Amino acid sequence: MMAYVIVLGNEKGGSGKSTTAMHLCAALMAAGKAVGAIDLDLRQQSFFRYLENRAATAARDKMELSMPRQFTLRLSNADSIEIAQAEEEERFAQALSTLDESCDFILIDCPGSDTRYARMAHSVADTLITPMNDSLVDFDLLARMDAKSGKVLGPSVYSELVWEARQLRASAGLKPMDWVLLRNRLAHNQAHNRRKVGKALENLSKRIGFRIVPGFSERVIFRELFAMGLTLLDLKKSNRLSLSLSNIAARQEVRELVKALDLPDVSIKF
Repeated sequence: MMAYVIVLGNEKGGSGKSTTAMHLCAALMAAGKAVGAIDLDLRQQSFFRYLENRAATAARDKMELSMPRQFTLRLSNADSIEIAQAEEEERFAQALSTLDESCDFILIDCPGSDTRYARMAHSVADTLITPMNDSLVDFDLLARMDAKSGKVLGPSVYSELVWEARQLRASAGLKPMDWVLLRNRLAHNQAHNRRKVGKALENLSKRIGFRIVPGFSERVIFRELFAMGLTLLDLKKSNRLSLSLSNIAARQEVRELVKALDLPDVSIKF
């Protein structure tokens, strides 16, 4: 059986892709799954930097922290566009093939831009997770909206990219992807904005085919975790993290996300 591919994609930076990828990675490993990881943001490498910090913390604090199997990709140096594309397609296929040999799940974190590798990743996604800040700025990547009436006028650039990926999957005889929109950084003091964005998303989901699940609230802990390479699932392992009510509530958000994704043969064990 082939490894199940989960892709974190959004053409906007700062939406929480890497944070979501790391917590989902930790949750899958806690469920006893072998996980492979690919970071397609070849410049910033936020996901792999998170994992580097995790390995450093494990060594320094003598902690037992599960790690995924990583595969690093690079861009082609070929002058010809055709040759470069062929080389990168071959490298991407090799990455999937290599990780598939020993992994149950493959997590791919995409950059906040439209790249050739990102398009390849979207076309192989069994589950596509699109984290989105709860704002109309982020909504604009999904669809154009009339400012006065709030009516959705039509799909925008990222939705069109996903549609193309779906067409490629269909032509290859693959099952349809499960597109999940994750509402991140929900601010409790912006109820009016939340309702407006929520209504627009509900209308759009029926038109272009995604489902909406709750994501992570705006919390300081998520910024602190990155530097240590830790996740909310590591609360009891590290003396650097407190068992505050806020942190416990944030961990519950991770549980709810994993439950909502409904991934094959995954039971929550944290």
